[in-house]
Amino acid sequence: MAQARISAKANEGRFCRSSSMADRSSRLLESLDQLELRVEALREAATAVEQEKEVLLEMIHSIQNSQDMRQISDGEREELNLTANRLMGRTLTVEVSVETIRNPQQQESLKHATRVIDEVVSKFLDDLGNAKSHLMSLYSACSSEVPAGPVDQKFQSIVIGCALEDQKKIKRRLETLLRNIENSDKAIKLLEHSKGAASKTLLQNTESRFN
Repeated sequence: MAQARISAKANEGRFCRSSSMADRSSRLLESLDQLELRVEALREAATAVEQEKEVLLEMIHSIQNSQDMRQISDGEREELNLTANRLMGRTLTVEVSVETIRNPQQQESLKHATRVIDEVVSKFLDDLGNAKSHLMSLYSACSSEVPAGPVDQKFQSIVIGCALEDQKKIKRRLETLLRNIENSDKAIKLLEHSKGAASKTLLQNTESRFN
């Protein structure tokens, strides 16, 4: 009888310890789950800061190379460029880095995708129109929506092999390049228009002197 009571107490002790360990394990797991959410929120916030930095630099650069900048006095342009350079310098002091975890295959896919884009960019000066069309097909390959134009299927398979974060960065880079080309086209058209208007005015003035 006494032996039975001792065994019962021993079993009860083991049950309490097991129950206590399970509770601790559950609490620890819950804490780690909450921390994982905060870690992902931190990465998303840091990525948002990275993107904002890229946008700010692009906007400053766009203002410096805008047609409006060419149509003001040299003194005003110099003053505005000093302000733009100061803003650019302050933006560059913000250093944010979100490292992407990749396996060897994803690393190789990223290198391949980067190389393809770099090759297109290197041809900008030779044939801007063709380079723009090529970039559009690359961008369509990264889009989840139904593309309006042709899709570079080979590039699409390369991008699919990249890590998800890298896929987003590749798409953003292509968007930035296409915006830069669009801004360049507008600047060239405005310049051609202003030259055409100036030539027309000069011709009219010349004709009026002879009439």
